[in-house]
Amino acid sequence: MKTVILDTNVLLADPGSLLGFPDAHVVIPETVLGELDKLKTSRVDPDLRFRGREVSRILFDLSEQGGSLVDGVDLPDGGRLSVVPLDAEGELPDGLATRNADDRILGVAYQLHRKLEADDVRLITNDLNMLLKAQTFGVPVERYGDGTEASFARRFIVRPFQRYKIPLGILAVALAVFAAIVVVAIYYGPDQTSGTGSAAIPQEFKELLTTQQRDALDYLTTLQSNPNDKESLRGMGDFYYDLRDQTNNVRYALQAVAYYERYLKLAPDDPGVRTDLAVEYFYTGQTDKAIKETADVVSQNPAHLQALYWLGIFYWQAERHDYEAAAAQLQRVISLTKDDANQHAMYQQAQLALEQVAKDAAAAGKPLKSVITTPTGGFQ
Repeated sequence: MKTVILDTNVLLADPGSLLGFPDAHVVIPETVLGELDKLKTSRVDPDLRFRGREVSRILFDLSEQGGSLVDGVDLPDGGRLSVVPLDAEGELPDGLATRNADDRILGVAYQLHRKLEADDVRLITNDLNMLLKAQTFGVPVERYGDGTEASFARRFIVRPFQRYKIPLGILAVALAVFAAIVVVAIYYGPDQTSGTGSAAIPQEFKELLTTQQRDALDYLTTLQSNPNDKESLRGMGDFYYDLRDQTNNVRYALQAVAYYERYLKLAPDDPGVRTDLAVEYFYTGQTDKAIKETADVVSQNPAHLQALYWLGIFYWQAERHDYEAAAAQLQRVISLTKDDANQHAMYQQAQLALEQVAKDAAAAGKPLKSVITTPTGGFQ
């Protein structure tokens, strides 16, 4: 039986990954449970806490039906799941400490690999550092979802919460600096004799900003004097879209929505912005509006890949879980990209999404009728 060890970030990216390895022994390192428990009181994004609770709920349900997680419980589609602690007396390679959570998780994978002496033991992670360390210690390792990190990753690939501390700390400082400089810009304002727009800001202040933040400052300054400047409205929408993408903070999604909606009043036929607006609707829980927006784009642009792809994701993730409709959109993307080398990334991520849709549909007792599987187990 194949053994897979799931890292925290995989579970937080997709709680359904617990049930995504039929006929396998799914191992949850005990340290992962501790990290999930910390999420309950951590000041992290609510969506991340929700996914942590969803993982805990699935584990609780499995234990209620099957008994002790430490002893192992049967999974609905075959295989078993168990929680495995690190053996403090067991063998560990030189250079692998046990003081931090990552190394304890990697230690469990190392010990299981040595104990079973089989190549069908796999650590599943989306953390690059852990992936590299696993390779260094000879632990077979894979990235969840085949490592696809384009639009699909925006929803399903997240960094584990403990790794947010430094990057988000830096981001918080950068945003604080940005906010302070925006205040200065408003103070100087376009009406001040000292200059117009962001040119009035001391250069030393501006050098503290990233390129994106400098662009955003220019957009905001332009909007002071011309609230209907289309380039600036779209630029601010994109700025907040990227912030939401980096932090999973719904507040930034709401700000992106506001700017995109203002832009589309002036340029209603822009399919790219309409698709981006739909994505932000989705992240703010407005799935029906997201579906309507992308469906309208597809009706006017039947080959718009991003709109087709996201429409598939929205149908999949909507409360009613329309798996057939989701599969139809994703198969359309695959059909349009399979022979285009320039769209290979989109082709791969659509295949990955379709595979997960098929798994979820089967688990829900609604197997897809329209999906054609290849001999290698992929989807076309």
